[in-house]
Amino acid sequence: MAPFESKLRNETGYRRFRRSVSRRRFLFWAFLVAFFFLICSSFFGVKLPFLGKSESDAPYISIRYHNRSLGGPGRPPKHRRQHHPCEVGFLDSVDNVVEPEDSVNFVHFSLEYIEKEEKPYGHSTFKPKFGGHQTLEERENSFYARNQRLHCGFVKGPERSGSTGFDLDERDKEYVKTCHIVVSSCIFGSSDFLRRPTSKKVSEFSKRSVCFVMFIDEETRSKLASEGQVIDDTGHIGLWRVVVVKNLPYKDMRRTGKVPKFLSHRLFPSARYSIWLDSKMRLQTDPLLIIEYFLWRNGSEYAISNHYDRHCVWEEVLQNKRLNKYNHTAIDEQFMFYQSDGLTKFDLNDINTPLPSYVPEGSFIVRAHTPMSNLFSCLWFNEVDRFTSRDQLSFAYTYLKLRRMNPDKPFFLNMFKDCERRSLAKLFKHRATESPSTPVQ
Repeated sequence: MAPFESKLRNETGYRRFRRSVSRRRFLFWAFLVAFFFLICSSFFGVKLPFLGKSESDAPYISIRYHNRSLGGPGRPPKHRRQHHPCEVGFLDSVDNVVEPEDSVNFVHFSLEYIEKEEKPYGHSTFKPKFGGHQTLEERENSFYARNQRLHCGFVKGPERSGSTGFDLDERDKEYVKTCHIVVSSCIFGSSDFLRRPTSKKVSEFSKRSVCFVMFIDEETRSKLASEGQVIDDTGHIGLWRVVVVKNLPYKDMRRTGKVPKFLSHRLFPSARYSIWLDSKMRLQTDPLLIIEYFLWRNGSEYAISNHYDRHCVWEEVLQNKRLNKYNHTAIDEQFMFYQSDGLTKFDLNDINTPLPSYVPEGSFIVRAHTPMSNLFSCLWFNEVDRFTSRDQLSFAYTYLKLRRMNPDKPFFLNMFKDCERRSLAKLFKHRATESPSTPVQ
């Protein structure tokens, strides 16, 4: 029996050994497959519903996977198309710049501005507003290019009602009256860095004859000072003459920024030309060369570039809502109003389309302070004051309505290429951006 028992024990041990080896192999291969699956899942972006995740994660997983497969809106964003500057045929030097005589083609008429509004009889809740209380009838009549008195910001209320905003101290008021050619920008709410014009790109003549004015508020001044950018005794930081604005007229900083953007003819009453650039840009071209190229050379009185991607207001509306740039209801109300008053879709194939785009890139504007240019600026500002602060929504409507109501009085607007705009200044990102999940009211 002993040999038999010994043989049985050997066979039993061998079977146990084989089962142990098989189990180890199974665990090894199972681990290897699981590891490989995790690597593939991570690479292809498939999230696994691990235990302990909330129920709200499940729809996210399925929607993300589904949209990636079908190319829906939930797919990862594609790389944005690159936009580059192009060559602009500026003169070699400001020594060659010659201002043309006043063009006989420009329409001449006289504009006056409503400076004060009295409390209407029977209106106990009347509240003074910087933009005034323009009625729809006044708004309609203001589009006629003729001698008139119209709303254009800076409207005061009844006596002892206080300021409606955008107040400057006396020294700054005197300074802006001396400017004949202006480059201006603004930073409100400490929303951006102060970007000085590239000094070596600006001629000594322009440094002496052009006013470079940066409008800021107290919050921005404090922020700049904390970063070492302190206003000197002459009121300058580099080339910028810094003007501190008290009592901002709007809670929306974007809307407040439209005051210096559109109303340079009100802020600089002696100016004949002005250039506006957004605070996200650093000027790297001489202002006189810019004015000569975009205005004088082609007989224009207003120059602005087309948008780099969108050309139809319908597209702009959808983009503003998709990115929650403003309250959706307010956008819809404005858009419906414009459609009811004749706004149509942009059609590049229509030979009668007056502009190469109905959506501008409004970060750079070159203006002659002619009556028609000033009127257009007032009209555009009034739309931003009445409706949303998204000025790209109101540009085409304002221009087309002005043109339609004055068929025999041309407005010489030069809409230039976006790549040319990118040659004029270097673009940066803003210091702070609006939250995409919270639309501006």
